Order: sequence, then structure tokens, then C-alpha cells
Amino acid sequence: MQDFEPHPLCLIAAKELQNHLQNQKEWLHNFGLNDENGAVIGKMFGVLVVRNPKNEIGYLVAFSGKLAGSNSHSKFVPPIVDLLTENSFLNKGMKELDAINLNIKELSAENNKEEVSKLKSRRKQHSIALQKEIFNQYYFLNQAGEEKSLIAIFKSAGYKNPPAGAGECAGPKLLQYAFQHQLKPLALTEFWWGLSPKSATWKHKEFYPCCKEKCEPILAHMLKGI
Repeated sequence: MQDFEPHPLCLIAAKELQNHLQNQKEWLHNFGLNDENGAVIGKMFGVLVVRNPKNEIGYLVAFSGKLAGSNSHSKFVPPIVDLLTENSFLNKGMKELDAINLNIKELSAENNKEEVSKLKSRRKQHSIALQKEIFNQYYFLNQAGEEKSLIAIFKSAGYKNPPAGAGECAGPKLLQYAFQHQLKPLALTEFWWGLSPKSATWKHKEFYPCCKEKCEPILAHMLKGI
């Protein structure tokens, strides 16, 4: 049961975005609403109503994580950090992980337990280092122009490390773009689009506040003074 009521302007913006999702032909993503092929992945979308320096009101839209295998699409604000470029450290790091996994599979078939154990340890360390490097890329603005790193934000909030995927949600993307382009945030909401995941209560077209686990510490910084 939802007791979250979005601002009326957000409802108008969200309705326009939902119409776009139903009618666009630019990309294909299986939300589980039709008979598309591939894994079903519902998605959280966000809308942010803003005012520009000319006192004109409009809105920005974003999606959480990746959409149709990409983190960049027309109409939507860009990711805070683009980790999917061809020569990015993430792609290189994932290729290394794939190579380690292949070696583990081959050596497991040969029953080489000692080498498999060494490779698993190496894989764990590589994964930790890769995740840390991802976290180091993220910095967030607020309306005063103050920039704060993802690691510092979660450390201040009492976390040992940020959760995986922090910074890729719709809310922070929208606010970052607004502050970078001198737009004043007025109202923000998010809605779920697609089949509900089995482990969650998200429902198609229903509205939700930004998540606590990944977004609350980030938004505490980004919304400072608002």
C-alpha cells in the first residue's frame, strides 16, 4: 500500500514519460509487459520538475541503471559517470574477471583444487578493487555547488562502503544534471515500469519515493539547503 503522493506537476510529467515509453521506437527493452524476447527487467524511472534562470518551468527524466543495455538514451539525462565506454576501466576489468572465471572452470574440470583456490582468491581481490575504483569515480553536487565523493557521503552516514549501484538511481542523476545546468529543482518522483520483481513490492505505474539504501545518504547532500 502506497501513501506517497507525488506533486501534481510530477504527475503530468510522469504521464508524458509513460506515453513516451509506450510509443517510442528508438530502443527495445523487455519490461515484461508484452511478448519481447530476453530477460524481463522492470525499471524505475524518475521525473524532476525544474525552473530555469528565465523562470520557465519544465522537467527532466531519468532511468535507474541501464536501459536496453545502455546508460545513455535521447530524452533522458546522462549517467553521472559513464562506465560503459569501450575502453573504460570497468570493461577492461570485467574482461579480466571473465578470463579468471574461464580458468577456474577449466582447472575445476581437471580437479586442480590448489590452483582453483588461488584463482578464486585472486578473483575476489580483483572484484573488490574494481568496485572501489567504480566508487572513486562518483562525485555529487548540491545547489551551492559543493561537490562530495560517494565514499565520503556513505562514510559520513555510518556505512563501511557504499552499496553496489549507488549513484546510478534516477533521483541523483536528475539532481546532478539540474545543478550542472543551473536548473532549480522543484519536485521529484519516481515510478516503476514493468513486471514486478518477485522479491519486491514495486508495481507497474505506481509512484515511490527515492530508495533509502542507495539514495538517502546521497540526497541528504544533494538536497542540502532545499
